[in-house]
Amino acid sequence: MNLATILYKKSPNNKKVFLYFNQQEYTFEDAEKRSSSIANYLEANGIKPNDKVAIISGNRPEFIFSYFGILKVGGIVVPVNPLLTPFELSYILEHSDTKFVIYDDQLEPKLQYTKINSLAMGQISSLEYKPFIALDRNDHDVAAILYTSGTTGKPKGAMLTHKNLLSNIKSVSKAIHCDEKDKFILVLPLFHSFGATVGMLTPINLNASIILLPRFTPESVLKSISKLKGTVFLGVPSMFSLLSMVKQEEIAELDLSSWRFCISGGAPLPTAVLEAFERKYGVMIYEGDGPTECSPVTSVNPIGGKRKIGSIGTPIPDVEMAIMDDNCNLLPPGVEGEIVVKGPNVFKGYYKDEKATKESFCGEYFRTGDIGKMDEEGYFYIIDRKKDMIIVNGMNVYPREIEELLYKIEGIKEAACIGKPHQLHGEIPVCYIVIEEGKKVDIKQINQELRKYLAPYKVPRSIEIVDSLPKTSTGKISKVFLREKILGKQS
Repeated sequence: MNLATILYKKSPNNKKVFLYFNQQEYTFEDAEKRSSSIANYLEANGIKPNDKVAIISGNRPEFIFSYFGILKVGGIVVPVNPLLTPFELSYILEHSDTKFVIYDDQLEPKLQYTKINSLAMGQISSLEYKPFIALDRNDHDVAAILYTSGTTGKPKGAMLTHKNLLSNIKSVSKAIHCDEKDKFILVLPLFHSFGATVGMLTPINLNASIILLPRFTPESVLKSISKLKGTVFLGVPSMFSLLSMVKQEEIAELDLSSWRFCISGGAPLPTAVLEAFERKYGVMIYEGDGPTECSPVTSVNPIGGKRKIGSIGTPIPDVEMAIMDDNCNLLPPGVEGEIVVKGPNVFKGYYKDEKATKESFCGEYFRTGDIGKMDEEGYFYIIDRKKDMIIVNGMNVYPREIEELLYKIEGIKEAACIGKPHQLHGEIPVCYIVIEEGKKVDIKQINQELRKYLAPYKVPRSIEIVDSLPKTSTGKISKVFLREKILGKQS
């Protein structure tokens, strides 16, 4: 079954507005026609089933139309971060064997050295329309290749099949208890797996609507909820942190009564951020998780059910999770190990990298790289990323434990801790913090506070105030870039 078939809606649903962007509205019928126009154009330009077609764009309606147009013609979508440099962009286009590029007109200078055939998004509205029936695809045919940020070396292309994505959106749809009346506020990048699966594909599957924002600001999110009656907001921790800092008098002017709940993913959500947000808005945040290789959602706290703060929840329907040791042995509840996943959502492998694919599995289970544990009720907890763990004199130190304490200290807006190489101890913890505007903190007092809760070897050897912390395209604090920038070492 072709993933593109979820876009087709029978009358009268095809007349429903499914997408709001700036002052524009688009119905399912509009999306069906525009995606068909793109499919016809691609076919006329020689694109055949299994050819790769890249989309290089931020959040705009044409991204969605292009995504489905590529799928209809049997192509493989290669979403590319528009913030990449021409050098980085060229690597992905070459490695993925991309045959065609659809791009945001403003990004044309980045493509000056690329000889691949292309279509500017500004031309899409003028393409001739004629119906295009989505080509049949096998469950195991690849629908999209998403390039994941490499912790070492070059990014890897995760191959997600039609079955992977269809399975995940159906599982997510069951898990979050939404329906056609919901309106998802989507500010997460469409080129990212969280934004694409939960923010785009899931609402379309549910006959729901999408309020698409080109970029994140607290004001744009809140005004969209108020004006368009948004119900579900999807975000990463830094977004919830900034939303919690909005002045109460600004919120008082808005009608946020339609807002049902939020889903946080992409990175661990500090408890202090969750509590500050919920005090301000009275809207609950449900934390979930999942890597790109799992399409990406693996777990979420039950919406409207038992939520455990600090947990990433329980596996969504049809997904199985467990804890394993380094020798691929399953571990019992309460014991720390690596979180592993199996199910129809788990990817086909890394494109042109059999070695990395093989190393990422323990039998049928995909190794997430997260160190965590499961409690007796089946809720999972991420302790830290395996690669972020700091080893001091042979003892494990989890940066998240330190960061959670830092977030509870008044005046600290953001915090990140990493391991710094040390000749005697192997590594030592060092932390970097961003201070809220107009606030002051005392480093000596912060250290004293941390010593109340941390063993001596876990206490940071240095805490430095910085103007900002490096972020990924989705707004997550990037420890990869932090290590490269601060320590000058390849992570």
